[in-house]
Amino acid sequence: MRWNRITTATAVSAAVALSLVACGGPKATSGGSGGGGGGTTKAEFNAAVGKVFNPSDKKGGTLRMAITELWDSTDPGDTYYGLSWNLVRNYVRPLMTFKAAPGAEGAKPVPDLAEKPGEPSDGAKTWTYHLRKGIKFEDGTPVTSKDVKYAVARSLDKATLPNGPTYFNDYLLDVPKGYSVYKDPSLSGVAKAMETPDDNTIVFHLSKPFSSFDYLAQLPSTAPVPKAKDTGAKYKEHPVATGPYKFESYNANTGMALVRNDQYDASTDPDSGRKALPDKITVAFNVDGSDIDNRLIAGDLDVDIAGTGVQPETQAKILADPNLKSHADNVPAPRLNFTVLNTDVPPLNNIHCRKAVLYAADHEGYQRAYGGPIGGDIATNLMPPGVAGAQKFDDYGFETDKNGNVDKAKDELKQCGQPNGFPLNITYRADRGKEKAVAETLQQSLKKAGIVLTTKPYPTGDYLKLYAGKPDFAKANKLGLIVYSWGADWNDGFGFLSQIVDSRVIRATGGNSNLGIKIPEVDQLIDKAMSTTDEGQRNQTWVDVDKKVMENAAVLPGIWAKGLLYRPDTLANVFTNDGQNMYDYAAIGLAQK
Repeated sequence: MRWNRITTATAVSAAVALSLVACGGPKATSGGSGGGGGGTTKAEFNAAVGKVFNPSDKKGGTLRMAITELWDSTDPGDTYYGLSWNLVRNYVRPLMTFKAAPGAEGAKPVPDLAEKPGEPSDGAKTWTYHLRKGIKFEDGTPVTSKDVKYAVARSLDKATLPNGPTYFNDYLLDVPKGYSVYKDPSLSGVAKAMETPDDNTIVFHLSKPFSSFDYLAQLPSTAPVPKAKDTGAKYKEHPVATGPYKFESYNANTGMALVRNDQYDASTDPDSGRKALPDKITVAFNVDGSDIDNRLIAGDLDVDIAGTGVQPETQAKILADPNLKSHADNVPAPRLNFTVLNTDVPPLNNIHCRKAVLYAADHEGYQRAYGGPIGGDIATNLMPPGVAGAQKFDDYGFETDKNGNVDKAKDELKQCGQPNGFPLNITYRADRGKEKAVAETLQQSLKKAGIVLTTKPYPTGDYLKLYAGKPDFAKANKLGLIVYSWGADWNDGFGFLSQIVDSRVIRATGGNSNLGIKIPEVDQLIDKAMSTTDEGQRNQTWVDVDKKVMENAAVLPGIWAKGLLYRPDTLANVFTNDGQNMYDYAAIGLAQK
């Protein structure tokens, strides 16, 4: 997913295995402090990393969240931000979900809407789920398997709902290209892909085996949607709730509020670990990043929902003050902060011009943009160390030449026919101060080699839908360097790499997470990995994918990320885990006075 996902090797491999079937995530129970990881009430550095700080089951109060800019969407079928996949569990229930528990336990998909993990058959090309009985929408209408089928079907429409992943488009059987439920109200176009033999059963038919389909079943897009209440692109204004909260209000400019859903029955939710502790959850949009930090420290705000860490200036302040530091958590993640070199924009269609960018870049400066070493380690390739099977390599000498190598850059410029350099546009999300700092440090370092960058910031909410992730716009506006960040959907090469390097997931309509990497050999290696049943060999093939992308100088890796989160005294039952890689928003509560 676009932001933080799984880090530990405890997650099941998500590669296709032609002769394997998966047993799915283990059944577990909620209760106590969410299971595992221990707990503490002592405020100290990293007190909530992989364990519960201030354990509590007490309900009440309003959880106050804020963010610098609204993310892609609150529609569970149209979202691909980690913070959103974290939050959405409060108001909808997918078939499976990552357990709200600290540490490695929180990286396990457990039954949610489904009563148990999926049942594979036909060599993992068919998956059957049985729904729990007694689950209702917020208006009291019973949830049926037809609502799940409709939810998944609507998410296939990448013209109307462009932001979510393409996994179901890629794997469901015989889905017509450009499929839209809004043009196919009878759902005849997905008749072969999904069956609902009764109101409590849904059967998925795949075009090829997928041994860990439970990871797809935990995608928010499997949360049921009542067809009669679907408003298309406007559904984000009030997704119909099945979780413990429902929408009270939504304003794209100011914020949203969730209140308790009186139709939610906790007895139907024994496995997810949801706590539903606050009476209300508010999220303020368009709040200045420094203001968010100051309000957290002052206790006037509870959570920065972005979950990526405080601003660099606040980070320095926190680390210098023992009291503030005792309220901080430095959270590792299987996330890469990086810059794509868009080959649709000349002269980046020449590999030597791309290599010139990589050699000229200031890697230490890239790290400083995120606050220095505490913000993450200098990345030398794509896959972060936390991804199962990842291997570190440094073919361009980033760690040796931490501030760049101008001589090597100029040599590459000669080889690409641009000895004096060239102009280029660099884009980033306008509200992301750290990404702006990346653009500025690259401006300075690349200028030494004659590569002159002009910054082009765009809004976060539509960054992928309309700007950087829309191929014709990016090409027309000469967005040569695209600053971005990516976290694993789950912990293996497929879960990390497939949606950012496979050229076949690129859609002309926009909403792309692959921002311009089109390498035929990479696509072939992905297919090879997906047909390899031996885990060791499969992991090595994903390393080969990583190496091929770097060999083609398609990406400038920045840092393998960590975030410094601030934990106010106002919070209770707060922890991070390997599923969310930030505070878990389905378990968090408020300290009761």
